[in-house]
Amino acid sequence: MRPPLPPLDGRLDTFDLHVGSAVELLRSMWPDLRPVRIEIAAMPSHADPDGLPRWLVDTEAQRIVLFRVPIERLLEHGHDDALHRRVAIEGAVFRAAAQYIGREPWEMDPRGFDE
Repeated sequence: MRPPLPPLDGRLDTFDLHVGSAVELLRSMWPDLRPVRIEIAAMPSHADPDGLPRWLVDTEAQRIVLFRVPIERLLEHGHDDALHRRVAIEGAVFRAAAQYIGREPWEMDPRGFDE
């Protein structure tokens, strides 16, 4: 028997875990997202006029790329704790998915916000 594996507690591991959880939820509610490849990259290859992008949506290639460093590091001062990082990660996934299917981010949960 091998010893138990250490818990996933590194920044990369938790980023992947939060992205995976949000993607799983969205795919269960939006069949249009099931064939989409969700990828994670450290940084975008370039900035755009609006600043540093946090994701890239490529509908032709059925692909969404989330950029880990801008999502995690460009939080407002005082909001860079674990909870705000998780909200930023999940929010980026929801906003990128909404952009992909042509919806507003708050429309992504068809059950609404009352549940």
